Amino acid sequence: MRADRVFAYGAAAGLVADLLLGDPHRGHPVAVFGRAAGAVEKALWRDHRGWGALHTAVCVGGAVGLGALARRVVRPSRSASVALTGAATWAVVGGTSLAREARVIGRALEAGDVEGARARLPHLCGRDPQALDADGIARAVVESVAENTSDAVVGALVWGAFGGVPGLLGFRAVNTLDAMVGHKSERYRRYGWASARLDDLAGWPGARLTAVLAAVAGSDPRGAVRVWRADAAKHPSPNAGPVEASFAGALGVRLGGTLSYAGRIEHRPVLNQSGRAVATRDIERAVRLSRRVGVLALGVGVAARALATKKGRTS
Repeated sequence: MRADRVFAYGAAAGLVADLLLGDPHRGHPVAVFGRAAGAVEKALWRDHRGWGALHTAVCVGGAVGLGALARRVVRPSRSASVALTGAATWAVVGGTSLAREARVIGRALEAGDVEGARARLPHLCGRDPQALDADGIARAVVESVAENTSDAVVGALVWGAFGGVPGLLGFRAVNTLDAMVGHKSERYRRYGWASARLDDLAGWPGARLTAVLAAVAGSDPRGAVRVWRADAAKHPSPNAGPVEASFAGALGVRLGGTLSYAGRIEHRPVLNQSGRAVATRDIERAVRLSRRVGVLALGVGVAARALATKKGRTS
């Protein structure tokens, strides 16, 4: 079976598995990787960029190498190749868990249970929930849904289309390392530098595709493009900026502004200043937009892989 068909059937099966099953409660492959990366960090940590770069190379190289070895083992069998791609896709995407967590918080807010929503918010993002009222929680959820649509779904599919199983596992390894050591703290300011920069590079194509597809799938394509062009560069993250700006325009809401992480206050520029404030009902709208973007991303990935395969055969 051609590589493009293996990816198409496998990635589709993986997304269906994610839709039906979500993430496993125990033994999640990403959690296993996280424990292994933590053990590597324990052995290598020094307050130095070079040691952090070695940590990144060992962990990401190990994930990519494992994917390449597994792909080579199953290559003689078409069904096993599809099954491996499906399993890898299911393991690395997180669209269903993202939607579930967002909806749990949305239902709590609809019921007036702000404390319950605050208690659940850390499952979705790193904001300080006690610093947020109901509207602030809703805004945090919409921003997290937007950003994680790129990180947890589209980016993985982009790299899966480009590199198959090694690409899927490598992207998730990079993204996980950034979450573990890529943030700006005294311990990780230098050690996590390589992981953070690699995550910026790996996330670049998925973030732009997410922004494009949010504009296509949203109710206001022109508004999404307008806000993306006007406001994306104001965001401190080179990848979250286009995604959040496009979602803000597509949903007609304002994102950004003051937020708090671990007691540290950040004043971020507002995205889509002319939009209205985020309301609780916008959580469900953001989840549905995220779902549509994920499906479209699969189609784009399959088409790109088929085109590349056809071009390779005719050249």
